[in-house]
Amino acid sequence: MTAGQEVRPGGREAQKRRTRNAIVAATRELVAGGRTPSIDEIAAAADVSRRTIYMHFPTLDHLLLDAASGLLAETTVDARLAASEEQGEDAVARTDALARGLAETAPSALPLGRKLIALTVDTPAGSVRRGYRRTSWVERALAPVREELSPERYERLVSALCVVLGWEAMVVLRDIRGLDAADEEETLRWAARALVQAALEEERTS
Repeated sequence: MTAGQEVRPGGREAQKRRTRNAIVAATRELVAGGRTPSIDEIAAAADVSRRTIYMHFPTLDHLLLDAASGLLAETTVDARLAASEEQGEDAVARTDALARGLAETAPSALPLGRKLIALTVDTPAGSVRRGYRRTSWVERALAPVREELSPERYERLVSALCVVLGWEAMVVLRDIRGLDAADEEETLRWAARALVQAALEEERTS
């Protein structure tokens, strides 16, 4: 950073996301070549150091699973969100579109998600973060109400939606509740809509 350069709020976190995205994108391109790349090859392709990769991904397996599962989910979820945005839908509808997109990817992405959870669940708290795509999707869905909600209520809503819109919630609904795919999707969509509506009502009556 040069002298006098302004540091924008959230700039460091945004830079972390860009770096992580570059690492995952490079991994995908290498995997598309039909073989498993090494950390050194990924670092060279992403123009980062090995140390930087390990700051985001504790193992090569973690990185490969993240890249594969993300590739399966992003096309469907991004398309759902983009269509909702183009139609000018409100935050409730956009959140519903996000939930539908995630449910649609479950047959192919959830098995990889289970493996990714297993790889990271025992790591020290705060040392590895998952769900950066999830957070980005939730923030896109909530864009119409970003200025309507107080900062504290907005951040709480993002956190709450990250709890119910993801692999962990799907695992609970399948393994503990025994839901089939249709009931799982309906539950995810209901929970997501309810959270957004509750936050908006709370804001309006506070």
